[in-house]
Amino acid sequence: MNNEPQLFLLPVPLSETDIQTIPQYNREIIGQIKFFIVERTRTARRFIRKLAPEVVIDDLTFFELNKRTSQDDLIEMLKPIQQGHHVGLMSEAGCPGVADPGAIIVAMAHESDIVVHPLVGPSSILLALMGSGMNGQSFSFHGYLPAKKEQLAPILRKLEQTSKQTGAAQIFIETPYRNEQILTQSHLSLSANTRLTIAADLTTPHQYIVTKTMAQWKKSPPLDLHKRPVVFVLQA
Repeated sequence: MNNEPQLFLLPVPLSETDIQTIPQYNREIIGQIKFFIVERTRTARRFIRKLAPEVVIDDLTFFELNKRTSQDDLIEMLKPIQQGHHVGLMSEAGCPGVADPGAIIVAMAHESDIVVHPLVGPSSILLALMGSGMNGQSFSFHGYLPAKKEQLAPILRKLEQTSKQTGAAQIFIETPYRNEQILTQSHLSLSANTRLTIAADLTTPHQYIVTKTMAQWKKSPPLDLHKRPVVFVLQA
């Protein structure tokens, strides 16, 4: 590892049972980092204990990054790098900086000429696209769609229209307790021939990745999606 102080972007398993999805190289890097920027300290400590049990957790410093984090706190998080230490940035699950608040830290690192070093690891968004059979040459990720039904329907129709015009796959996610609402509204808003991929519980023993047209989904609905982490991919 380069001794120059760096911001390492450290992927985390999509499920706590899938520690094997993290490469050995990442374990070696984590063993050399004493400062971590995380969404929740408790989750991060548990992950490090599983991945690198030889690390003394109480010797580590954790900064929590969330919606309430102030600009002054953000600046403090990068100070260890300026003092000669590596810093690791973690998401709650998957890759930091992608559908994740860590992007702001990465942007600040670039502004300060800090070396940014992303590491290989699981990304639910890319895994869903890979398994969808849809356009991997042209795609858009939209994050979370509006929760209100009156806003959700026009957004779904807009994504469908964009896909028709460009041929691009449209990717989005939802909080696990609103998966059924997404599916119900998709039936009401999308054309029968529009394809929809449902990718649930990726990398776990219960993984489910299926692509069907909306007409096919209506005839053969998916298994219960309630409280399951799901990525949706749409292509008209």
